[in-house]
Amino acid sequence: MKSLRFALPFVLLALSTAALAQSDAQKSFDAMKALAGTWQGHATLDPPNPQMGGDSDTRVSMRVTSRGNAIVHEMGELDPAQDPTKHDHPVTMLYLDEGRLLLTHYCDAGNRPRMAGKLSADGKTIDFDFLDVAGNTQYGHMQHARFTIVDDNHHVEEWTFLMPGDKLMRGRIDLQRIK
Repeated sequence: MKSLRFALPFVLLALSTAALAQSDAQKSFDAMKALAGTWQGHATLDPPNPQMGGDSDTRVSMRVTSRGNAIVHEMGELDPAQDPTKHDHPVTMLYLDEGRLLLTHYCDAGNRPRMAGKLSADGKTIDFDFLDVAGNTQYGHMQHARFTIVDDNHHVEEWTFLMPGDKLMRGRIDLQRIK
């Protein structure tokens, strides 16, 4: 009985920590759900990469699906008639899994990196850190993503791509809601 008295505080602490982590993941997911809609903005690459089209105007579509259990994020050119087999149209899925906000990015490089998200203390930024990647990485893979919510109609996305030779390329898209 004495050992139970000593163990009980640790069990309660573990349960409260798990509940807190789960609520942070839910808060992050809810913040991402608020971004559902169509967005337009200017994308820049650092360092510039002419092979990838350089700076461009971009459209992002985000929608909540699967009875509220997932978010589909799709990036593309402003002209919706563009052929997705010839132009960048990566799709990213966001979802809760075992108390974590996860992102799986279906990359134009032909792989699927997964990242775990964490909400900043001010509730405005969600950072996604790399967990693992499935598929071929010979052309590189996404390594990090950050969503910064400026207000209901403005957010910024930053994507970090790890290229061959461990060189980083960063993309930044400053987006305004159009729908």
